[in-house]
Formats: sequence, C-alpha cells, structure tokens
Amino acid sequence: MDETHLLSPDSTVADNNKSKKKNKKKKKKITQSRSKAKRYALITFEELPEYMKDNEYILNYYRANWPLKEALFSIVRWHNETLNAFNWICPILGVDSCKFDAYASSERFPQYVYQETTKLIDLKQTTSPEMEIPSLETAAARWPFYIFLAGSMFCLLSSSICHLFSCHSHHLNLFLVRIDYIGITVMIITSFFPPIYYIFQCNTHWQFIYLTGITIMGTFTIVTMLSPSLSTSKYRPFRVFLFMAMGLFGIVPAIHGLIVNWNEPQQNITLAYESVMALCYMIGTIFYVSRIPERWKPGWFDLAGHSHQIFHLFVIFGALAHYGAALVFLEYGHKVGCGISI
Repeated sequence: MDETHLLSPDSTVADNNKSKKKNKKKKKKITQSRSKAKRYALITFEELPEYMKDNEYILNYYRANWPLKEALFSIVRWHNETLNAFNWICPILGVDSCKFDAYASSERFPQYVYQETTKLIDLKQTTSPEMEIPSLETAAARWPFYIFLAGSMFCLLSSSICHLFSCHSHHLNLFLVRIDYIGITVMIITSFFPPIYYIFQCNTHWQFIYLTGITIMGTFTIVTMLSPSLSTSKYRPFRVFLFMAMGLFGIVPAIHGLIVNWNEPQQNITLAYESVMALCYMIGTIFYVSRIPERWKPGWFDLAGHSHQIFHLFVIFGALAHYGAALVFLEYGHKVGCGISI
C-alpha cells in the first residue's frame, strides 16, 4: 500500500485542526472589532443612560460612556454635539482681536499725546495768562475690558469642553455640566465690568456698589450651581431665572448711566450695542427653554439646527455686540477726564 495514502488521514486531521484554530482566531478578532465598533457607535435617545436623557425631541446621534480619547476625536465625527463643541473657535478669535486692539491702541496713543500736546502749546501762545488751559487727558484703564474678554472666553471654552467630554461617564457629566453653568455665570459677571467702570470712572463709589452687587449675585449663583441636584434638567427653569435675574440687575446702572450722561453722543452708540446684546440673549433663552424647533419636528434637527445650537449662536452674537460697546467705552475713556461724568 502506498505510504502517502497511509499518512493522509492523519495529516488531513492535523490540517483541519489548524484551519479550525485559525478560523476561531479570525472569528474572535472580528467579534472583538465588531463589539468595539458597536460599543462606540452613535445611539438613540432610548438607549441613553438616564443621566444623559435631557432633550427627548433629539432622537438620534448620541454618544454614551465613551473613553476620553474617543470623545476627544469625536470632534471630527458628526453627532448631535459636534457644532456645540466647535465654540472654541470664538475664544481664539477673541484673543486675536484683543491682541490687535491692544496693539492698535498702543500705537495710536503716543500719536494722540503728541497731537494734543502740540495743540495745547499753540493755544498757550495765543491766549492770555489768565485763561484756564485744560489738562491733557490720561489713558483709561483697560483691565475691565480684558476681564470681560477673559470671562467670555472662559464661558465658551467651558461649554465646548462640556459638550465634547460629558459623554464619558456619569460623574464627569455632572462635573462638566456644573462647569458649563459656572462659565455662563462668569460671562454675565464680567460683562458688567466695562460699562460700569467707564460710565462711573469718576464716581468710584458707584463703581464699587454696582460691581460688588453683581459679583455677590454671581457668587451666589455659582454656589447654587455647584449642587448636583440643581444641575439636572428638572431645575432648568430655576437656572434660567437666576441668569435672567443677573441680567436684569443691569437695568439699574443702565438707567443711572443714561441720566448722568444724557447729553453724551456716545451714549446712543453704546445703547444700541447693549440693546442688541439684550435682544440676542433674550431670544437665545427663549429657544433654550422652549426647545424649538425640534419640539415641532422630533428627529429632524438632531445634527444641526436644534435649540441648544441656536442658543449658542445668539449668546455669541450677544457677546460680540457687548464687545462692540466695550470698545466704544474704552475709546471714550481715553478721551474724557474726570471733569465729565462718564
């Protein structure tokens, strides 16, 4: 009998065993890769853990229990938080504009001093010794302007981080949501500094009263927001009330400033900017609370166009309007001395 024929059954069995082992390894790898892909796949609202169920009108494209690395790289994937996470672009632009403004102001001010000094010398030569010559104005402090920019950047950056990484775990979700609300509070507080400081720059007691008042209100709001229970969706109206109360506090110094500086032409410019800011914040809050438009068409606005994204846009527009008003305050502060009320 042929030797090859005698050995063939054993070799066939061995080959079969090897192929089975290889197939098992392949199946195991495929199963692992599939389970990993399934683990990090986008899910529906019904599949979310309870702590992440916030807006029942956004039905799909959620992330849940993702590792921090996967959450970070999800910024280049389309999900229902992608556009919210891109708010970090605005703070970077804010830093650049702040640097540009600081450079431009530092370049203009020496030229302004030279021009005004020349005017005063010429005026001195053509007037009598008894006539009073106005003193040269000094540059206004810029720290209130920078405080506002820093607060706005902190708000937008904290919001971006919250929307990007809150899918990691329940514990981190609660922490980042509180940081997000604290960022909003800080932005509201710091937005008061430029107008109050420059309007009442020669009335330091009013500066102290108004800035201390808004800081105390903001501190109370921050302490309240640190409570985990008050950060849940159940207390959404209460959080909106706190934010609106802080914003309405600005009516008092605004009316005071209008009375004190009734005849100042810059008043109309800043009033227009601040009116736009207030309107933007009000409209954004209405979208945030009402959850329009996804309430009307659940599932249609999962990726883009839902209420939270619209809320973010109006907050950014409002911050830009207030930035414009702060520039007017800063420029006017350079030109006006304490002989004038503003």
